[in-house]
Amino acid sequence: MTEEDEAAFDEFLAARSTALLRTAILVCGASASDAEDMVQNALEKVYRHWPRIRHDNPEAYARRVVVNGAISKARRRKVLQEITFAQPPETPVESPDLGLRDVLVTELRKLPARMRAVLVLRYWEDLSEAETAALLGCSVGTVKSQAARGLARVRARMENLEGASA
Repeated sequence: MTEEDEAAFDEFLAARSTALLRTAILVCGASASDAEDMVQNALEKVYRHWPRIRHDNPEAYARRVVVNGAISKARRRKVLQEITFAQPPETPVESPDLGLRDVLVTELRKLPARMRAVLVLRYWEDLSEAETAALLGCSVGTVKSQAARGLARVRARMENLEGASA
């Protein structure tokens, strides 16, 4: 940053830091120290982008950073409160059929790696076809065909296992 930019930033800081702190206190609804931290973070971002924003409206930029920071903090706080206050289920969840799970995992291991990855991402991780394709770096059509072929193989093997045990 040039000396002229530094001087202009110092001038902005002296003129507007109190107003930003007042805004932060009102927006945060929290302690003054939290608001001061938020203003400090905002001023750091303003300083980093000062040469670019100096001639526009740096106060609006700083205010926006403070407000966005307060919103983000409130979201994090809400998530933490939900996690903290979540009640465990009153009735125990039925345990899954562990035998079936073991058989499915064994059958999945017999599939080629790409086919196995498609099935795991689509059906265990519950990703969409597009998300799976993006993650694997292939087309949606490839995901569809690999999923269909993989499911057909697992079904056929499972039917063979059922027929052999009956």
